[in-house]
Amino acid sequence: MRNRGSIGGRRGLVIFCFLAYFLTFFFMSPTKVYASDVNELGITTESEPRTPTVIREPGTATDASDIRDLNVSNNLSITYTDEQGNLSGTLRILIILTLIAMAPFLVIMMTSFTRILIVLHFVRAAIGTQTAPPNQVLVGLTLFLTFFIMNPVITEINNNAVKPFEAGEIQQEEFMEAALQPLREFMYPQTQTKDVRLFMDIAKIESVDSVDDIPTRVLVPAFVISELRRAFIIGFLIYIPFIVIDMVVASTLMSMGMMMLPPTTISMPFKILLFVLADGWNLVIGNLVKTFY
Repeated sequence: MRNRGSIGGRRGLVIFCFLAYFLTFFFMSPTKVYASDVNELGITTESEPRTPTVIREPGTATDASDIRDLNVSNNLSITYTDEQGNLSGTLRILIILTLIAMAPFLVIMMTSFTRILIVLHFVRAAIGTQTAPPNQVLVGLTLFLTFFIMNPVITEINNNAVKPFEAGEIQQEEFMEAALQPLREFMYPQTQTKDVRLFMDIAKIESVDSVDDIPTRVLVPAFVISELRRAFIIGFLIYIPFIVIDMVVASTLMSMGMMMLPPTTISMPFKILLFVLADGWNLVIGNLVKTFY
């Protein structure tokens, strides 16, 4: 019992000392610290009181100029143009990084990527193979076919926009117009007029005098819708011979009384055999690429 009482007394003493130290530190008045002088011997000597470090007490500003002077370190300024009207280097790097992040969306929406990838997925679904070829192979093949089809457009952008801009011959606005023009010339022949009219009606644009007057914000979604429609039409045509094989196999199994045997299990080898004998990849890829010319 004595040990417990001595331990409790020690705890109370420690708590009391801690509270006394905290209250003393909290209520003690602030003191101003002045700079000191050092003589030739390196001994610090007291000097006359000098001006405090704080020039003004908080809340003593009277007008906007005083607030600006008191908050010099809190100001933020961004320079977005140089003396010649061009974008600054830092802002240009930021724009380039943003375009790199948006590059996948630009590739999907403004090139032949969408149509090719959808058609290849239809081919795989029509044959009945779930993972052959895998998605990585289809996407990789689609990318290379996209670069192949878009090579003239990329070359024109490089010659008419990128090289003159790097040489300082054109400004940012001219660069954007020169880079966008080849893409517009590629998209418009692949876009149906009714799709363009649909988005012009949504945007409340009554009429345009020429193709160049169609805004890009109207042309891009119209192009995507046209690509989806054309890809689904091609997919339907690809499905027809494989559906015939499924119907023949299903009819044969029913006539033989094999009701419990799935027709897809029997028809898949015949589909693969037909696709290989007809050189299906050559026909599909060749005619798919020709749809863009």
